[in-house]
Amino acid sequence: MVRTGTPLPEGNRLLDLLAESDRRRLAEEVEVVRLKLMETLYGAGESIDSVYFPLQSVVSVLTRAQGTSGVEVATIGNEGLVGLSLSWGAAKLNPAEFLQVQVPGPALRMPAEAFAAELARGSGLADVVRRYTQAFVSQLMQQVACNGLHSIEERCARWMLLTHDRVGADEFPLTQEFLAQMLGVRRASVTFVAGSLQQAGFIRYRRGRVTVTNRAGLENTACECYSVLQEVFERLVP
Repeated sequence: MVRTGTPLPEGNRLLDLLAESDRRRLAEEVEVVRLKLMETLYGAGESIDSVYFPLQSVVSVLTRAQGTSGVEVATIGNEGLVGLSLSWGAAKLNPAEFLQVQVPGPALRMPAEAFAAELARGSGLADVVRRYTQAFVSQLMQQVACNGLHSIEERCARWMLLTHDRVGADEFPLTQEFLAQMLGVRRASVTFVAGSLQQAGFIRYRRGRVTVTNRAGLENTACECYSVLQEVFERLVP
């Protein structure tokens, strides 16, 4: 782990919105870390001792359900922060909730005490976090509707587009087991859908890695939830 010093690295949309004075102060409070694939950042019921601002990594918020290894309820990439509940005064996860790295990559880590102090200061970060909270809740609500109304193929295309946006690269790691967990379906369903998207020429999928080869095709396949979430985040945390 490397202390960033000044200036604060760019790449997280929330931090990039801040005034230079806020960024200089925060540069002394964060460190660069590399999140590993399937790393658990917080386990069920654990205390939140740090928050993370992803740069090119993606983290899933999952909840355990009977007979499953966990079902995704939200994802967090460079548009947000991991550990948001600290801003609501909740320093522990719910008993069935845990957070796991979906796509490995760099992030900025900030101690929980420093994060709380920054919010109490009423700085630019406090304002940005309030706006992100609204966007995050909108994501949760949209995901509930999406899981109940749209096909696995539509949801899979939406998930890949969101990940493509957050990672900033055409290729990223993705196992069938992980995608099944993200979508809350059986691996056999994922195999069929991924094969269908690959046959259509939208993606290339092999050895646990996905390459987006036709983004327009994925956009046409995805449900409207993708464009809804785009509008929300562009409006609240542009």
